[in-house]
Amino acid sequence: MQHDYLQKAICFADQATTEDKAYNYEAAAQHYMTAADWLMQTMKYGALNVQMKQVIRPKVESYVRRAEEIKEVLKNGSAKKKPIANTSNERGNAKDNKGNDDDENNRDVNRKLRLLKFEHAIVTDMKVTFDDVIGLEQAKEALKEAVILPVKFPQHFQGILLYNLYAFLMFFAVVLGKRKPWASILLYGPPGTGKSYLAKAVASECTRKFISVTSSDLLSKWFGESERNVKDLFEFARERQSCVVFIDNIDGLFGQCHDTESESLKRVKTEFLVQMQGVEKDNSGVFILAATNMPWALDTAIRRSFEKRIYISLPDVNERAALFKIHVGTNTYHTIQEHEWMQLAQKTEYYSGVDIAVICQEALLRPVRRLCSATHFKRVQNPKPNGPRQLWLVCSPEDPAAQELTLDKIKSDELYEPSVSMKDIEAALATQKPTVGKSD
Repeated sequence: MQHDYLQKAICFADQATTEDKAYNYEAAAQHYMTAADWLMQTMKYGALNVQMKQVIRPKVESYVRRAEEIKEVLKNGSAKKKPIANTSNERGNAKDNKGNDDDENNRDVNRKLRLLKFEHAIVTDMKVTFDDVIGLEQAKEALKEAVILPVKFPQHFQGILLYNLYAFLMFFAVVLGKRKPWASILLYGPPGTGKSYLAKAVASECTRKFISVTSSDLLSKWFGESERNVKDLFEFARERQSCVVFIDNIDGLFGQCHDTESESLKRVKTEFLVQMQGVEKDNSGVFILAATNMPWALDTAIRRSFEKRIYISLPDVNERAALFKIHVGTNTYHTIQEHEWMQLAQKTEYYSGVDIAVICQEALLRPVRRLCSATHFKRVQNPKPNGPRQLWLVCSPEDPAAQELTLDKIKSDELYEPSVSMKDIEAALATQKPTVGKSD
């Protein structure tokens, strides 16, 4: 919501400035008021820090002031040119030095407003670590080399110089080699294999700023806005060096070129390539991480712009067994034997990590469903030292100790926790097919 409000405010502010400079005062006044209204909505409903509010508040005042001034000018029938919103100084001639300084300040504030839309994309509170990621050792090592090691050991990523004695007794240095970290990595593979999960681990483990964006953060219906968003993203990242920029489902942004592709998308691709290559500005300290389920759908030039491309495969049999253990949970009461984890893994070939997580979630809910439909319970001894001495355990109506009772009549602390069995997981497995087939 914050991003949408701010985006609209910026668009209306740009239109207002354009109309103002073109002497279209009536349209300019209307756009100034609309921009001010959207900025006030941003401050009201957006999660902004104090610094950003200090940027927005004077901008709102200047837009309202300029709109009121224009209305006064129109009321008096005057057509005096005052091309910007700030009226704290009489501008007079646009070539005046003071006026140029105000123009520069105005552009700087507009730039801060544009960059503000990416504040929400900074990820600050991730609890996932690399140890939580099962398998994918190659990807984890590459990400550590690119993101963590250069920050922790910067002296090892500065190149090696060899000093020689010149014929006329003058020293000169020759660069033998330059060890530098990866600047960009593309993670590709089947859906549900852990690409985004790896990105969460990077956000948690690294000491850099982590900026996560999607196509909705960059694409806009306004002419020229999408490519400017791409430029603003890289500028936002450069100001926060060192940082990581993560683009999930990048194929949704930069698909293969075709005849029906719009000129707008072509300009966005071109701008992204220019910014990735650091043609205009230095990208040192900015690491680009992207993920895609369909690398073949990604534009060839975009795909080649990533220095390293890592395939994230489906989990093998040992990794699947570990995934079942993790998703069932170590604190969950279950009756599954150790050898049965491997049996489950052997039955789930071509299943992704997300597929296994869905199976386990379904299996964990099955004992709860049995409780909801149960009509008889019996009293059993509480195995834990804390809590009531006796608990209610679901049982068959034929049990000698069975009492006719329903779940809503039992207190929460008097209910015996039902166990998850191998049958529960097998029943859940029968309802969940793999996302990726053998032919894929």
